Amino acid sequence: MHATKEAPLHILGHAERNRLIEENLPLVGYLARDLHSRATHVPLEELASVGALALVTAADAFDPALGVPFGAYARRRILGAFADEMRSMDWASRGIRKRIKETTAVRDTLTARLGRVAGVDEIAATMGLPRAAVVEALDDAARTVTSIDDATALEVPSPMVLPDEAAVLRERRDVLERAVAALPERMRAIVQAVYIDERPVKEIAAELGVSHSAVSQQRAEAIRLLRDALERFAAEEQAEPISRVSVETREAYFARITAMLPRTGRGVTPAASVAL
Repeated sequence: MHATKEAPLHILGHAERNRLIEENLPLVGYLARDLHSRATHVPLEELASVGALALVTAADAFDPALGVPFGAYARRRILGAFADEMRSMDWASRGIRKRIKETTAVRDTLTARLGRVAGVDEIAATMGLPRAAVVEALDDAARTVTSIDDATALEVPSPMVLPDEAAVLRERRDVLERAVAALPERMRAIVQAVYIDERPVKEIAAELGVSHSAVSQQRAEAIRLLRDALERFAAEEQAEPISRVSVETREAYFARITAMLPRTGRGVTPAASVAL
């Protein structure tokens, strides 16, 4: 008897990989704009950056032999990346969100009953809480974000093709590829594990010998660095850096990316002419 061999992984060729990325770039823009319209606290540019990275990593990991259309596979990876990004931005724990919900419900009930906006002291008396606790809850309510537990936030209609966004997203993709390669070693390994290998954070943390939160923090900082790189190399107007590393570390990171990018008058060769 012959031993059964595992089916080989059918890795895409370079040209086919690039073709799939370019054909599906409009999907990133559409999904990002659709989610942003219902979760406006998440910057559109950040969603586009995260989505473009997810599209590139989806093409790298895609196996056509599985019989799944690439568009559907990439869509799942992009939405998964959006969910991860929203979780990293959602500062409010379940307990905080519950407290916000209860406090605002009492405020709204009192307001309806009194015919005017209920005061903090009135809300505190009704709830039997200290005034400071109510003030804190109302302050949190003013800055709370859409909960990732709300599944409707990631329910996106069928994709539409937006050709006008393709060129911009293509340039962002080229910068992103090099920006990922230029990340510090541990951050790059975490991005690889989370977005390409789709490994659980708990497993990554155990392998690296660090805590779950440490991996999450490194992943979030990697995304911030990638966004800074996009602002530096692929944006018309420069925004303030959001990464929390030192200025020296950030500039060294930018220098590594610059070394990978062919130069033109403005600084970066147009994406259509950059060889991947």
